[in-house]
Amino acid sequence: MALIRQFQVTFDCAEPERVARFWCEVLGYVVPAPPDGFATWNDYHQSLPPENQDSAFAAIDPSGVGPRLFFQRVPEGKTVKNRLHLDVRVGTGLVGEERLGALEAECARLLPLGAVRLRLLTADEENESCLVMQDVEGNEFCLD
Repeated sequence: MALIRQFQVTFDCAEPERVARFWCEVLGYVVPAPPDGFATWNDYHQSLPPENQDSAFAAIDPSGVGPRLFFQRVPEGKTVKNRLHLDVRVGTGLVGEERLGALEAECARLLPLGAVRLRLLTADEENESCLVMQDVEGNEFCLD
């Protein structure tokens, strides 16, 4: 019998908290409670050496079903297309104009949060339509 393992998705980024809070809004995730002994995440970060302050942040699915998202500061900026991306499932089971409407509505919700619309991939013989977007640091994701 295969062993199933839990996993988290890790994002390399420049501003971990900013990117984490964006994804909380996109996915309905929440920021976990700060470590024991700290009233806030800011208190925790201030307790760290200066070079480690604000270097990481996380987001969790409040239902406990989805993977934990971890955001870590890295010195280099994004330079090429992602080799892995998230598909945000907003049109599951929908086809045609109804699917396009759901994708466009979610796109309109995310744009004021800092998302960028890149392109609409229209349905073909094999795939339904999806909308390619970028998060607040330019990481690609799809509204699917």
